[in-house]
Amino acid sequence: MFELIGVSPQALFGQLLLGLINGAFYALLSLGLAVIFGMMNVINFTHGAQYMMGAFCAWMLLNYAGVPYWGALVLAPIVVGSTGVLIERLFISRLYHLDHLYGLLLTFGLALVIEGVFRSQYGISGLPYGNPLPGGTNLGFMFLPWYRGWVVVVSLAVCLATWFLIEKTRLGSYLRAATERPDLVQAFGINVPRMITLTYGFGVGLAALAGVLAAPIYAIKPDIGANLIIVVFAVVVIGGMGSIMGSILTGFGLGILEGLTKVFYPEASNTVIFVVMAIVLMLRPQGLFGTPR
Repeated sequence: MFELIGVSPQALFGQLLLGLINGAFYALLSLGLAVIFGMMNVINFTHGAQYMMGAFCAWMLLNYAGVPYWGALVLAPIVVGSTGVLIERLFISRLYHLDHLYGLLLTFGLALVIEGVFRSQYGISGLPYGNPLPGGTNLGFMFLPWYRGWVVVVSLAVCLATWFLIEKTRLGSYLRAATERPDLVQAFGINVPRMITLTYGFGVGLAALAGVLAAPIYAIKPDIGANLIIVVFAVVVIGGMGSIMGSILTGFGLGILEGLTKVFYPEASNTVIFVVMAIVLMLRPQGLFGTPR
């Protein structure tokens, strides 16, 4: 079969694995964006910078505090998520009564400031981070590195756990109700502003978690988030703004599609996601899994 399509199985499955890894990052990042937009109606352009902060936080924990990767996997999302809480309280909370454009401009400006600070401190050459799971296994048709398999599994687990938390638990029902009738939820004694603040911090924590997972794979540079955030926004639009499951399925699906495109038509691999976005917007403006607003 592989001879008929003119592609070796190693190349095909290797690109599929790469697509799954990219899809894992797309899913985690777009999930964080979907949580923030779906619960708060805020377009968080700082998300790419917060992904970058997660990777740098893992590097700093290792080099300054001696905290290994497994500790950073827990600590970095908490640290970066806490900065998200401060951003929401100090800046974003003042814009809820204004148009979405103001939040987008604010978060875009914050992203430029954060990236500029890290660029001036660490430069642009990139910092290395050791692989915590070296080696792999030969599956016969391809070699599977342990760490890359771990990234796909843990990303999928976190995505599904987040979906279950928001869609199937009482806390999730409170969150969804707070976006539609905050006055009613407040009447039940629930602190809605605090809930919104923690929701933003949680979304930022997801971005930081993706950054920690990416640190052993990619060079840690101030612009790693800027290079990714436009693609992630396209993923969110295709899946449906605010759709949790849409972000997960679309993230992994588009990662695989991008990997296959690199095999069969490499020239289009950098644009295929945006072509899909254009088609979806023409046929279904609310996204594949979104609902009309």
